[in-house]
Amino acid sequence: MMAFNMYTCCFLLILGLPLFYCNGSSDTLLPGQSLLSNETLVSKGGIFEMGLFSPAGNSTNYYLAIWYKNIPLRTVVKVFLRSYDPIPYSNYKDLRLHFFSNGSLCFYNCSWGYLENGSEAVILDTGNFVLRNGSGGILWQSFDHPTDTWLPGMKLYSYNYGLVSWMHPNDPVPGNYSLQADNTQLSTLFNGDKILWRSGRLQGGTFPSLPDYSTFTNSYNFTYFSDTTGFGYDDYFIYNVYNESLVSRIVIDYLGVLRHFGWSEARQSWIVLSTNDEHTMYNNTICKANYSPACRCLDGFVPRVIHEWVLSNFTDGCVRSRDLQCSDDKGKTEFTNVTITQLPANAQPWNAPNGACYLACSDNCSCTAYANDTGGGCLLFMGDLLSLETPPNNSVGVHLFLKTESESAHAHKQVLAVAIIVPITAAVIIFCFCFCYIWAKLKNKESGVTNQNLLLLDFKSNRPVYRNAEEKDNQYEFPIFSFSSIAASTNNFSVTNKLGQGGFGPVYKGELLNGQSVAVKRLSRRSGQGLEEFKNETELIAKLQHRNLVGILGCCTENDEMILVYEYMSNKSLDVFLFEPTKKEVLDWKRRVHIISGIAQGLLYLHQYSRLRIVHRDLKASNILLDAEMSPKISDFGMARIFGGNELQANTKRIVGTYGYMSPEYAMEGLFSVKSDVFAFGVLMLEIISGKKNSGFYGSDHLSLLRYAWNLWKNDSSDELIDPVLDMSDSSSSILALRYIQISLLCVEENPADRPLISEVVGMLSNEKKAIASPLNPAFIVGRSLAKPTPTQHKVEICSVNDLTVSDVGGR
Repeated sequence: MMAFNMYTCCFLLILGLPLFYCNGSSDTLLPGQSLLSNETLVSKGGIFEMGLFSPAGNSTNYYLAIWYKNIPLRTVVKVFLRSYDPIPYSNYKDLRLHFFSNGSLCFYNCSWGYLENGSEAVILDTGNFVLRNGSGGILWQSFDHPTDTWLPGMKLYSYNYGLVSWMHPNDPVPGNYSLQADNTQLSTLFNGDKILWRSGRLQGGTFPSLPDYSTFTNSYNFTYFSDTTGFGYDDYFIYNVYNESLVSRIVIDYLGVLRHFGWSEARQSWIVLSTNDEHTMYNNTICKANYSPACRCLDGFVPRVIHEWVLSNFTDGCVRSRDLQCSDDKGKTEFTNVTITQLPANAQPWNAPNGACYLACSDNCSCTAYANDTGGGCLLFMGDLLSLETPPNNSVGVHLFLKTESESAHAHKQVLAVAIIVPITAAVIIFCFCFCYIWAKLKNKESGVTNQNLLLLDFKSNRPVYRNAEEKDNQYEFPIFSFSSIAASTNNFSVTNKLGQGGFGPVYKGELLNGQSVAVKRLSRRSGQGLEEFKNETELIAKLQHRNLVGILGCCTENDEMILVYEYMSNKSLDVFLFEPTKKEVLDWKRRVHIISGIAQGLLYLHQYSRLRIVHRDLKASNILLDAEMSPKISDFGMARIFGGNELQANTKRIVGTYGYMSPEYAMEGLFSVKSDVFAFGVLMLEIISGKKNSGFYGSDHLSLLRYAWNLWKNDSSDELIDPVLDMSDSSSSILALRYIQISLLCVEENPADRPLISEVVGMLSNEKKAIASPLNPAFIVGRSLAKPTPTQHKVEICSVNDLTVSDVGGR
């Protein structure tokens, strides 16, 4: 297909020849011309530039490269000859890219070049550097040899390594990670063979494991083309952009994380549109997005490192709880049916009829699982299983049959184990009895201290308890508990007491001496929140008192621990009922109206009636807790910001929150105000009315719930948005639901100035006779820039949902 191999041709320094030098403003190099070290080629539209560059922090080595021309932060998209030694600074002035009169292209000692008869070399506005013949045909192009960046229009073939990461942010030498195309999906690999992540099969122009919740989702797509000859050499993916205003690129970084970037003119920096960072694969686990915990071990498996698993670190994966015994007795083998999104990558075809797949895997001691091939025969899987994900709700998955040990075989092992263990256990029990007797005698002397500490958790006790005189003098604004008292209330943080996992850390159920239940949240070591931030935040929340805000009862900062004690919410969070098909019927229309009203009252208190005006910044269904009477309480103030009396708006470079609920001016420009909370409230209202999740809405013609609701409203069909499980036979309920939809669309308007204040929203909700305006376009498209912040230091910002958070039970 191409006669040239760029890594076997030569890079030559041409000296002493009469040459015609091209100037830096040209996009073309003709035979007999040279591109000198201080010159560049610029594409016709001024989008890309080609020349020598030195990586940041390394001014002694130079490479021939292509980068964006008009983006202030130099962003390199192609590095030539990065597998070879870099060019030292001492030779910088002598460097040139020379185009011989015979049509051969060479650079520096002829270690790289193209020895065909070319007539011109051109840098295009797509970022592609091409060598053409006299008829305009392409002899060679840089798009066929990408480095770490995938640009729009570039083909990612299945026969090469695709993208290969840099070794380090300042070292473009090929790194350890690569992105490859295979069998209608993408995979990231470590050292070329260990699969770390798979995208899932292409669906509607997007990949299931590379979600995009930004406002650009309708501006680009991916397409797969298959080789019709059957050899597979021309199978490839192509990445296309339909919005000319979107400048984007896809990069695999030096840590193996795939990121899709878009350039924000307003913020003058790259923003992350999507990433696979949350979809890393783990051995023998099955995961599901937006669930807590996100992953679990397969049946018959246990975490390899239990204490890391408790902290939601699944990197080490799972191992079998009992090793399978290879035996001629096939009755000792059973198989469990597991429904997953797609089959693992390490399938081995086996020529056997479907009915014999069971025997084929049973007879093979190395076989871990099997599946029936759709084309006939079997697929056997050896070793660890990777890339197992539970299909989304109402989606059809594939069946994998996991090999497990039968109960009869396990019972036989237990008989042998009992015969050996019982005598040893008897001796150990006698020893332990003696030891415990002595230990109990000593422990009784300290029991009074423990009982006294537990009184700290009994808020009906009138006894003031302090651990020491210094604590008594400090006079904290709310109770400070001892670690031992909290450990006692949660049964020493037992797994059986664990309620869930949030961005802040695990949450446990505790029980006080008086029988009252509490929620105890323990800071994860990996959350990154500091002690002073923790103290300041908890004291702030303690000052907020409202029936629709979750109450904090105290904290613990002993021995570097950071623990919060909340009132216990027996019904957990709103998303548990709203988005679960088997539970959503509990939320009838009357309860949903009650919940919407309660959330609005809580926001009104934060924005207007509390001592400090507070913007929540992370209002969503999983942060709305429900008490025993299903009354809503706003939780998770880890991202909240305090406004002064005259402040109406603030700006931040650190964007935190959850896509799907973030207002456009906050997500794109870092501007936030009380109107940002109003936007999130509007999204939440639409979710409560429809029973559908905005960030997971996949309609055939709609990419978000907001777009879907807007189109229905324009067509006078808003009643189709109402959750079908609701009984709306009463006409007054239907009229009220339509009114609520109109109010929610007012809240999600693109321009914050057009959105109502929460006090106005409360008025519209409580007074059904109050006239309301017609809504304008909601913020589901790339809108105008609402502000122009001064350009600052450029950096990529990922909207992480785990930054400085005290989220309650329920994942982000």
